[in-house]
Amino acid sequence: MAYDEALADRVRAALADHPEIDEKRMFGGLAFLLRGNMAVAVRADALLVRADPDATDALLAARPGAHLALMGGRTMKGWLEVPAEALTEDAALTDWITTGTAYAATLPPK
Repeated sequence: MAYDEALADRVRAALADHPEIDEKRMFGGLAFLLRGNMAVAVRADALLVRADPDATDALLAARPGAHLALMGGRTMKGWLEVPAEALTEDAALTDWITTGTAYAATLPPK
């Protein structure tokens, strides 16, 4: 399994009423795109969240368990990985999804 299907189902349910979300396999998992820009992606054991790079440090300080995502052997601000065990509560998952969709909404459509 390339990604956590149960987590993907929870993300789908949380985004069900969002009309501009599409799914696409990418980053070794299942990405949820807002107008062509990735908002979040489900990996094997984590949620990848796209966030405002300027807000990265504050998000990491305020939400335990998250860390900078490792992509291509390096980390970049604005790409956060949240382990599945930090997403057991629906409120935590919703907060991270909101972070990702809010940032993706600021980007021009692709």
